[in-house]
Amino acid sequence: MGTPTPEHFLFIPGVLMIGMVLGYILGGKTARQDMEKRRQRARE
Repeated sequence: MGTPTPEHFLFIPGVLMIGMVLGYILGGKTARQDMEKRRQRARE
């Protein structure tokens, strides 16, 4: 294993941030769909 280069200090947090943003977007989308399904069941 080599020593970490300065690029690692930008690349790794960048990848983590992209993952967090995608997770937030996809998780919010799923939560909204779940809430809509619950509302439809409550109306029936």
